[in-house]
Amino acid sequence: MNIIVSGSLAYDRIMDFPGRFSDHILPDKIHVLNVCFQVNGMKEKYGGTAGNIAYSLTMMGEKPIISSSIGHDYERYFAWLAKNGISTENIRIIEDEFTAGAYITTDQADNQITGFNPGAMRYPSVLDFDKFHPPETIVIVSPGNLEDMMTYPRACKDKGIYYIFDPGQSLPMWEAKELVQAIDGCAILIVNDYELDLIMSKTGLKKEALRKLARTIITTRGELGSQVSSEDGEIDIAPVKARRVEDPTGAGDSYRGGLISGIAQGKSIKQCAQMGSVCASFAVESYGTQEYSFTVDEFNERLNA
Repeated sequence: MNIIVSGSLAYDRIMDFPGRFSDHILPDKIHVLNVCFQVNGMKEKYGGTAGNIAYSLTMMGEKPIISSSIGHDYERYFAWLAKNGISTENIRIIEDEFTAGAYITTDQADNQITGFNPGAMRYPSVLDFDKFHPPETIVIVSPGNLEDMMTYPRACKDKGIYYIFDPGQSLPMWEAKELVQAIDGCAILIVNDYELDLIMSKTGLKKEALRKLARTIITTRGELGSQVSSEDGEIDIAPVKARRVEDPTGAGDSYRGGLISGIAQGKSIKQCAQMGSVCASFAVESYGTQEYSFTVDEFNERLNA
């Protein structure tokens, strides 16, 4: 099965500030803000929706194909992907740009200031869909280059390819008409509960009307689990208890990897969502979105429980 993961590749640069931002910001001078926060160093992690989902699929024993754009500083990321057996063949290198980067500074009160440079993500990845046999292909369209996110659903529908639409943090950039067109015809619309509310607000459509456009809606709800909505009704999927919670960032992408692996194996949608929950439970136990690992036995132990 060809599993194509469309989305972003990014370097996450994470910094800790040994204080509170509020102690260094004068409320009456907020209109002329000029501050500098000296941090305790920086950690660089591999991230981006495409990278995170592909990593999760690899942990599940799949061979995902990333469709994305990356900058001239790609070598470290490519080495990481190669180490994990993930193909870089369909990743477009933009020589005049840096790879997308998130610069995240967290203070001692868990407040965050983030700067994001889209860099190479501004450029479409230009996937050749003719290389893939439609009945043996699954595509997930996750947040990344907006042009890709609009054109890939159309290409999938034209060629009869099963696709999952995952708009996520790209939603503020969508117009209602284009958003409805992308949802219409997808096999699964996957969002969290806030994103579902935002889609309904943007499009003016209720959940049931959206469900008629997409065969299935999966709503992730963090520690409350997830919900599968289809023509057969709604199924609540219980969360899987993690041994500890180090970092919830990336749990949603991990969920998607487990879900898609189940789909590729021909499992029922309930079983696929349960596999997603198990995968997410491992992701939150590590700091960083591509840091966790598990064995087949460890995965099955949680799934069977």
